[in-house]
Amino acid sequence: MGTRSRPLARRTDGFGESVIREMSRFGAEVGGVNLAQGLPDFEPPREVLDALSKAISDPEHHQYSFTWGSAAFRSAVAAKYARMNGMRPDPETEVTITCGVSEAEVAAILALTEPGDEAIVFEPWYENYLPACILAGVKPRFVPLREPDYALDFDALEKALRRRTRLLLLNTPGNPSGRVLTRDELSQIARICSRAGVIAVVDEIYEHIWFDGHEHVSLGSLPGMEHSTVTLSGLGKSYAVTGWRIGWAVASAPLTSRIRKVHDYLTICAPAPFQEAGRAALALPDSYYGNLRREYAARREILLAGLDAAGLAFTPPQGAYYVMADAAALGWRDDRAFVEFLARRAGVVAVPGSSFYARNGGRTRARFNFAKRKETLEEAARRLAKTDLSAKMPR
Repeated sequence: MGTRSRPLARRTDGFGESVIREMSRFGAEVGGVNLAQGLPDFEPPREVLDALSKAISDPEHHQYSFTWGSAAFRSAVAAKYARMNGMRPDPETEVTITCGVSEAEVAAILALTEPGDEAIVFEPWYENYLPACILAGVKPRFVPLREPDYALDFDALEKALRRRTRLLLLNTPGNPSGRVLTRDELSQIARICSRAGVIAVVDEIYEHIWFDGHEHVSLGSLPGMEHSTVTLSGLGKSYAVTGWRIGWAVASAPLTSRIRKVHDYLTICAPAPFQEAGRAALALPDSYYGNLRREYAARREILLAGLDAAGLAFTPPQGAYYVMADAAALGWRDDRAFVEFLARRAGVVAVPGSSFYARNGGRTRARFNFAKRKETLEEAARRLAKTDLSAKMPR
């Protein structure tokens, strides 16, 4: 006589596996140039690698660090915010080191909401935000950015606020939109959050990558937002160390105390040797960031020229290192079919645009990243140029 099994838990039914990471695996199978996942193919700064080598040789850094990060690295993060972001967090009570920004986002949402609360999410959004909300029992309420320029619609934002709205999830510079929110836009967001009693959780992982006269401003630096903003960032994108998984959350002490409790039981602590090497990264001079932007601007131009020559439409990104390209003019109506065609026929791997939308958006689009060596991007452009990308299959 068999035993009766209970149905499996349904907590994860509202989301699937990461499409971005799936496309990286797909690219490895077909041998394509991977412009899907945002992982650089060039080395981190030599000073940072040297610091890591030294840290690994020190037995002290092979064991747990403090749950919320080593005192030395938290101090380095706080000093960086004072120097570059117009904020003065207390490293003892207002800085938490996490296993990347993704963990920091999940910890913040879990710590600062109750099941049944709501969170405002601007669309298109980075794909981790939706699962984080679902796991916390929080309902995401999507506010579309007006395309093709991804402009903020403040009327739509105001209308989306509800009695149960607890958080506003923000990403600037934006992935995948490439938008860099201006000081005026952030000031208006600050007024809305203050009036509604909403906490802003701001993903600033691309804070040092912006172009064409745009400049990153931290929402948490604006008057009145010191106690109602959680600022997230990390080492991965600015220093080409995405595999190190070192991020942080900067917030007022009452918010930080809650985030730290969740972080403690999610991951215990972030990797100790990488925190130590991260001190060298945060100590790099301002000239490093100017050169970083110049290098990314040159990479951006290579990719944009290749996409344009291939007949794909796009809005040049103001920041971060992604481009959302539109294949509608080439006859495509199915983004998944388009990126699979692109990978198999052209040997270039991208991410289906619908991965960043909740309601049938992005169906003719694909996201490309230019965090690659110039030679890699030139090869991708060459492959695009020699392939007819017009839709030739049922759609």
